Amino acid sequence: MSEIYTRAVFCFFIAFGVVLGGALLAGMGAVFAWVPPKDEMLKVATHLKIWALVAAVGGTIDPIRVIETNMAQGHISLAIRQIGYILFAFLGAHMGTELIQWMCRSGR
Repeated sequence: MSEIYTRAVFCFFIAFGVVLGGALLAGMGAVFAWVPPKDEMLKVATHLKIWALVAAVGGTIDPIRVIETNMAQGHISLAIRQIGYILFAFLGAHMGTELIQWMCRSGR
């Protein structure tokens, strides 16, 4: 159980960090490019959401292949575990996006 919990937490925080770090760095780049940082940060956070999920679970096709193979072989628990990792990564990416949106709103 410890391994499952650890990997789920890592998936969450990797996805969260990709969105948060990417949006903050895009905001810094926008300052150097004389573009409004708030607009760039919001746009980048939204676009990075799916890539954060992909980075957190370890690739684009492999997690889907794991789910398909285990379902076909009747190992439902392994497929559910992989789906759980994807959900934790999505939650992390979504929370990162929400944090960026909150940060950009609080500046008004």
